[in-house]
Amino acid sequence: MKTTNGLHAAVRAVATALCVAALASACSILPEREIVQTWQPPETASVHAASAAPFSLRVDTPNVSGMLDQNGIVVMPEPGQVSVYKGARWSESPALLVRGRLVDAFMAAKLPSVTTDDDHFSSDYTLSGDLRAFQSEYRSGSPVVVVRYDAQLRRGGSRNLLASRSFVITKQPSGTEVPAVVSAFGAADDELAQQVVTWALGAAQQTPQPAPEGSGSR
Repeated sequence: MKTTNGLHAAVRAVATALCVAALASACSILPEREIVQTWQPPETASVHAASAAPFSLRVDTPNVSGMLDQNGIVVMPEPGQVSVYKGARWSESPALLVRGRLVDAFMAAKLPSVTTDDDHFSSDYTLSGDLRAFQSEYRSGSPVVVVRYDAQLRRGGSRNLLASRSFVITKQPSGTEVPAVVSAFGAADDELAQQVVTWALGAAQQTPQPAPEGSGSR
């Protein structure tokens, strides 16, 4: 009886040793976890406005689709080929990055109130649009940052379009590495914000203001 028990114990010990060896072998062949760095486009310039505008503005999150609807840093190594930079991602989606930069720019322009579609506050005007491009494109062997924003300006919650314009910003990075590309995105965001602020303030100020309630003729 003791011999049988001893044999079973030996078998269990051998089996355990084999399992441990198999697990160790499996762990040794698993790929190492990729280290992903998170990036935020730097702010390289402040926005300037000729004068403060006497109206409030809501900035909606731009509409996006495809690869722009995630946090990867999109790159087109060849025309028609879309990929992302390995080991790098944005701190938030491109749509939120652009919205945040626009909000900062309009606040720097000294509007009385600047809100977003997350706030659900009423405003005199609403800026919305489509983010068509937010990527690095290789042209003649070198990367070029491309940001395209199709903007629409409306009065408050109205669906009637007051003005629209397509903005396309391109910037040449100082190199091909991710830090240089991210820096170029920051410069492109700043230029986009400056152009959108100048256009939106001009369009709003050229629009006839609605008459105050109760001011109609009697």
